[in-house]
Amino acid sequence: MMSHVSEMWCYHWKWKLQHCLCLFTTYIICMQQAAHGCYDCRTVLTDSSGIFTSPCFPSDYPNSQACKWIIRAPHGFIIQLTFIDFDIEEAPGCIYDSLTLDNGESPMNLCGITAKGLSYNSTGNEMIVSFKSDFSIQKKGFNASYVRIAVSLRNQKVIIPQVPDIDAVSVAETVSVPELRQFTLCFEATKGNSDDNDDWKVFSYTDALLTELLSFGKTTKGHFLSISGTQCILKNALPRNAEFFTGTFQQLCVVWDSFSGTIGIYAKSTYHVVSCPEIFDKVIPGEGRLVLGSNSNEVSSLNGDIYNFRLWNFTMNAQTLANLSCDVKGNIVDWENEFWSIPTSALKAENNLSCGSYLIPSSSIEPTSCANLGSLCQATVNATTPTPPTVTTNMPDTNRNDKPNNGGLFYRISIIVSSSNPNSVSKVHDVVAEWLNRTFQNWNYTVYVVNISIHPASIREGARQKRSIKSFSALALLVYNATNNINLEEEDIRQKLISNNRTMEEGYQLHTVDVDPVEKCLAEENPPNYFWPDTRPTVTNITFCHGSSVQTASRTCYLGLQNYTSYWGQPDLRNCTENAADIANQLLNLTGEGQQLTSDKVNDVVQKLKKIVNDEEIDESLGSTVVTIFSNILTSSDSVLAASSSEALKTIDALALKIHFAGPSMTISTRNLALGVSSINSTSFKGGSFSVSPQNNASDFQIDFDKDQTSAFASVVLPPSLLKNLSQDEFEVISRAQFTFFNKNGLFQDAENPANLTSFVVACSIGNLTIQDLQDYVKVTIKHTKIQEDPKPTCVFWDMNKNGGNGGWNPAGCQVDAESNENETVCLCNHLTHFGVLMDLQRTVTQIDPQNTKVLTFITYIGCGISAIFSAATLLTYIAFEKLRRDYPSKILMNLSTALLFLNLIFLLDGWIASFDIDGLCIAVAALLHFFLLATFTWMGLEAVHMYIALVKVFNTYIRRYILKFCIVGWGLPALVIAIVLASANTNASHVYGKELYGRSANGQGGDDFCWIKNEVVFYVTCAGYFGIMFLMNVAMFIVVMVQICGRNGKRTNRSLKEEILRNLRSVVSLTFLLGMTWGFAFFAWGPLTLPFLYLFSIFNSLQGLFIFVFHCAMKENVQKQWRRHLCCGRFRLADNSDWSKTATNIIKKSSDNLGKSLSSSSIGSNSTYLTSKSKSTTNTYCKRNSHTENVFLDKPSSKFAQEDGEQTSIIPVHQVIDKVKGYCNPHSDNFYKNIIMSDTFSRSTKF
Repeated sequence: MMSHVSEMWCYHWKWKLQHCLCLFTTYIICMQQAAHGCYDCRTVLTDSSGIFTSPCFPSDYPNSQACKWIIRAPHGFIIQLTFIDFDIEEAPGCIYDSLTLDNGESPMNLCGITAKGLSYNSTGNEMIVSFKSDFSIQKKGFNASYVRIAVSLRNQKVIIPQVPDIDAVSVAETVSVPELRQFTLCFEATKGNSDDNDDWKVFSYTDALLTELLSFGKTTKGHFLSISGTQCILKNALPRNAEFFTGTFQQLCVVWDSFSGTIGIYAKSTYHVVSCPEIFDKVIPGEGRLVLGSNSNEVSSLNGDIYNFRLWNFTMNAQTLANLSCDVKGNIVDWENEFWSIPTSALKAENNLSCGSYLIPSSSIEPTSCANLGSLCQATVNATTPTPPTVTTNMPDTNRNDKPNNGGLFYRISIIVSSSNPNSVSKVHDVVAEWLNRTFQNWNYTVYVVNISIHPASIREGARQKRSIKSFSALALLVYNATNNINLEEEDIRQKLISNNRTMEEGYQLHTVDVDPVEKCLAEENPPNYFWPDTRPTVTNITFCHGSSVQTASRTCYLGLQNYTSYWGQPDLRNCTENAADIANQLLNLTGEGQQLTSDKVNDVVQKLKKIVNDEEIDESLGSTVVTIFSNILTSSDSVLAASSSEALKTIDALALKIHFAGPSMTISTRNLALGVSSINSTSFKGGSFSVSPQNNASDFQIDFDKDQTSAFASVVLPPSLLKNLSQDEFEVISRAQFTFFNKNGLFQDAENPANLTSFVVACSIGNLTIQDLQDYVKVTIKHTKIQEDPKPTCVFWDMNKNGGNGGWNPAGCQVDAESNENETVCLCNHLTHFGVLMDLQRTVTQIDPQNTKVLTFITYIGCGISAIFSAATLLTYIAFEKLRRDYPSKILMNLSTALLFLNLIFLLDGWIASFDIDGLCIAVAALLHFFLLATFTWMGLEAVHMYIALVKVFNTYIRRYILKFCIVGWGLPALVIAIVLASANTNASHVYGKELYGRSANGQGGDDFCWIKNEVVFYVTCAGYFGIMFLMNVAMFIVVMVQICGRNGKRTNRSLKEEILRNLRSVVSLTFLLGMTWGFAFFAWGPLTLPFLYLFSIFNSLQGLFIFVFHCAMKENVQKQWRRHLCCGRFRLADNSDWSKTATNIIKKSSDNLGKSLSSSSIGSNSTYLTSKSKSTTNTYCKRNSHTENVFLDKPSSKFAQEDGEQTSIIPVHQVIDKVKGYCNPHSDNFYKNIIMSDTFSRSTKF
């Protein structure tokens, strides 16, 4: 019985176990199907707006999901994503289930319920949303909507307002419309199909008195263009009885030229010309107001839309209009946000606009599907109709005077809401959102609430007694659109909320209210040299790039929608680039129409262009941009152009020399400047011509080579004998001829001769050469800008040497031909120059070929480096050994070596410092180089003064503070000169010192930047003139010293003639370098001797420090002994008492025979020792008896030294001392003479 029961029991559980295993297997299979059923939730969303959800929403999402949605919009749009509902498993760091949002800048992980109600914006036109779930715990997931926001006007059309002055669409106040004598205007428009009105206007341009100056529209007579009160009917060009504008956009271009009295209409690929004599010579005044639609109630506006409105102040021909692309921007008005003031209600984004960004094709991937799960879930990806975005980017800044550090436009609202109803968080969210919107509806302030988030919270103690009451914390962002410029205080918002507490839905009660303004982004410096002031959220701050007044950098203060705080974005320094093409394009935008250019800004632009032309390879594209920039600059007034005119002309000439082009010639034509470059073969040159004439229906010019143009504005005819007088070197470097035509003459301002220029300006040059004294005349024909009834023209060329290098008109070498008349002047000139009618940029042609230039540069830099090293060695020697610097000559040598050391060091560093392109630093370096050059000249002159005092002038008193007075002159005089130069610059040192290009080859290539004197007057007066005075004084002293040396040596010597010649030759070489005689080679570098003397000048002057070290330091016996005593060891070392005398007798006995060796600052006793102040206390001295008949040499110290100012005064003349001493000296010790005159005793025996 028990066995049977046991069997039954086993069978019963075995059947149950099998049943459970079957059910478990079925469950696993179903769960796997559920888990894998949504694996295809990966798609690309390209609709303008839509909704997508997590798998199975609103049911719980399955386990092990990996979904990815890529939301894309066209360029010019951003994506705004809003989470309508959000509930994902919460964990620290979202390590389990999470949603990753990549907005194009920094991905963020979201989980829990914190993202519900929040909106996120992408930084570009793409946003990626990724969702993953793990193997356990499911939640409801999320429901998200997305919408694209147009950020570019190219993606939006404008609905033309029908009521004037209400939501008017007008050109922004920052856009200035200039005076117009011609224009090209293009736009696209539509017209409602149901509108039968035949009396309307598309746009209207009026002055301050609302007088209409320009408009386009239609009347019963047909389409018209009205200019300055004259209405021209465009018959035959546009249909009269039919509508040109329909329900789809049609493009229309209007071209007007007051000089021809015609109007061009380009429509539907056809160009028509309409004659309207009434508008001949009409002018449309500038500074008016341009609105889209009608400006009055008398005539209605076109009932339709308008798009891509662009305006140029020049005319275009039919071919140009046919090829007109979206990238051609209007230089007065363009279809970009910054050109217009458009209310939001008038803007409408569309996908099919001609210049907009097109949509990416829809993805072929199927949307998320839950088909395999049957009725358990349904994933949705639904497209919806476009809805307005919750938060707009780049909110406009206002002029409100807010409290410091307050944003003023955004406010954080934090409230505690209690509810007695057992509602979910989503229900509370809906209640609070509805109440907030109702509270602020129809308020005196324009505000709206966004991004509401609800979190469970605990209420205060007093309310906890009721267990059924739940509390919720609500956080919202209030946006105040301060269009009426009225302040809104946070207390006003708080009171508004409190006063509407009772309007909240029944069962809900408001407990606490906190309102705080969103702070500004605080001022900071990031990166270095870029300073950003306090900035409100969503406002973009713009500043100039470091070291530029042209290029700009920007940085945006963002509003974080996670915690409603402001934060700085990364600085946008893309415009601060050194790419030449980018810089040129930025300069082009800066100088475009409507830009107000000041003198400083024009000068900065010219300097940037100069750097581009000098440093970069110039192709035709970059060259065209540079010429266009100069053309824009030429529209400025004469006063604005005056300061930079000379540099601008030089840069234009350099551009013509450097530009690369393919083919026989190249031309660039703009409104105010035309440039033509033609290749020439110097060996087969047979003459040539160049002409500039107007183009039909265009504002640019037509440039022709070797063609006769009867209607040319200007022409130049070159004779076949043009190149006959050139040297072989010049003949070989010729490769091109440059021609320049100036429609404006603002760059040619002659201060001395302000006569009116009655013609255009034309320029012609051959390579980089100055061609003059021609056998046959160059024929220059120039049209007059005004008809001259009684013409008395004068042919002139622009001479850069006049007016202190600023240039001026010069009639030399040109004459007026008899063919001249009231319309044009024909000039016959016997020279070609670089600029203007005839202009010479460089005063002389480069006479040194590139090979010699490189050799001279190499010699100079190597020599200056060696000179700096040995000048430092000389200086250190005298500083280290006190006994060597006891006398005045050594101290003078130390000062000269110091000046030479710094002169060479600054020269070596100059080019490197110039490469930094820092104007202030370059000016400082140039001034320092100038100072130490003058200091070197001055100390060389003081060497000569010292020798004159020692050998020629006889003193019987000493010079008080001898070296101090020399130092005041040696360092003070150069400093005074520099101070006067800088003071004369009138706070603008850049006119005197600055960066110049040196070493350019004959064809205009190469060269190095160098910080030096720019003003020629300053250079010739303070450098050439200053050294000329020193040079003449040193030459005179050199002759006197050599006469004294030779005279003394000839009277008492038993040396041979050869020895005497060698000694005198050594004296000559020594004094030559000490007195700077080699600097005089610059005065002899003329004509055929230029190159040899330039080599001599570079070699000897760059090595001056080395020669001074050799002759006046290394070859001095007492210097050698000091080196051996302190620097040597072993048998080369000298004992401390081996040669330094303690008595005058020893000095006399040890005097060597070396007079000619060094009659100089510190080497006059090169092989002897000096009578120092330390030895004077024990040596014999010289005195004078009361008798006037003779002098005696005593062998005891004199008691008759008078004390004056604490110093000893000798009473006996030096020449008498010398004569007496000779009786006590060895006849061969003629070097004793120089020991006496250059000793410390002599230094104290003279007085000023």
